[in-house]
Order: sequence, then structure tokens, then C-alpha cells
Amino acid sequence: MEATTVLNDSGIALTEAHRPDEAIPLFYEALSMDPENPLLWFNLGIAQQHSGDYSTALTSFQKATSIDDTLHEAWFSMGLIYYEQNQFELAENCYQFALYHNYESPKTLNNLGVLYFVQGWLEDARDCFEEAVTLAPMYEEALYNLRDVCRELKDYQAAAEFERSLSELSRRRF
Repeated sequence: MEATTVLNDSGIALTEAHRPDEAIPLFYEALSMDPENPLLWFNLGIAQQHSGDYSTALTSFQKATSIDDTLHEAWFSMGLIYYEQNQFELAENCYQFALYHNYESPKTLNNLGVLYFVQGWLEDARDCFEEAVTLAPMYEEALYNLRDVCRELKDYQAAAEFERSLSELSRRRF
């Protein structure tokens, strides 16, 4: 198992260094030694996703979740791909599965909110963004999205409150 760990860690490092095409063979080699390891399948999927091979990435994420259906990161990643492909129903299903296995994921809640926002389901989007900000009060992307959905809903008082939060967050960084 030590060899698979080294291959996996090397593959992750290459993927993070924007070299997914070099990482993919390492994940395949690790999988040849440990084919039922869901994290190897997940990491392979991430590398494939980064290389732009969405179809194969989806297959890898599906394999990961068939081994361990609680792997919320794989569900989240599938949701992101489906969203980017405008397959909104599939994206929503994946985000819901991700939340079922990890409801305290502000990133998943935010992405689900974006999905609802682009479909015009503004109240549902607001609920997701509010949940995300409740879990992570300084989550800048969710604050921007919450401000924007409040503007769309003509709740200008709430939008102004979130604008103040964003300004305060910006001041803290400098």
C-alpha cells in the first residue's frame, strides 16, 4: 500500500501544479495495485477534470461513488461538471447527494445556490447562500451571491447589509 500512497501523493501534487496529464498515469498505476480505492478514483477524476476530459472524469467519479457513496467530494465534482454542461437536473441531484453526506459544506450550498439562481429559482438560491454564509460567515463568493440574489429579489436592505459585510472583509485583507 505504501507504493499506492506515494503514487497518489505524487499525482495530487502534479494535478495541483497544473500538470494533470502527468498525474493521470500515476493514478492508473496506483489503481492497478488497489482498484477498489475510492480516493484513487476520485483523484484520477480530479486530474481528468483539470485536463478537460469531463466524460472520463465523470466515469472516475461514478466509480468512486460506487465504491463509497458517502464520498461527498466526488458528488460535488460531478455536480460541477454537469452544471458546466448545462445538465442542471443531474447537477442538482449530485449536489443534493453531496449535501446528504456532508450538509455542512458551504461550497456545495453555494454551488447549489448558483444553480438555482441561473434557473430563476431565486428564493431557493437565497436559502442556499444564506446557509453557506451561516456555516462560513467570511465566505466571500457566497456573500457576493447572497448580495446579488437579494438585489434580484428587491430586498435592498439585505443587499446593503451583505455589501457592508463584503466591504469589511475587503478591509480586513489590507
